[in-house]
Amino acid sequence: MNRKKKVVTTLKKKAKKANAKLAPNSNKPRYISKAEREKMALEAEATQSEEKIQEESSAEQQQATAE
Repeated sequence: MNRKKKVVTTLKKKAKKANAKLAPNSNKPRYISKAEREKMALEAEATQSEEKIQEESSAEQQQATAE
């Protein structure tokens, strides 16, 4: 009885580990380092400033054509 129980528990452990590997990971977001966060913020800032410049230049062109 004891030997049978031991075999069954080891097989259950192996099956549990195999299922855990196949299961999808948690919904926890990927870790982003502090340096990468700063880099992303600078890139976002740069794109926003470029968009503002483009908007201002298009507005000036529209005013020039209106006059």
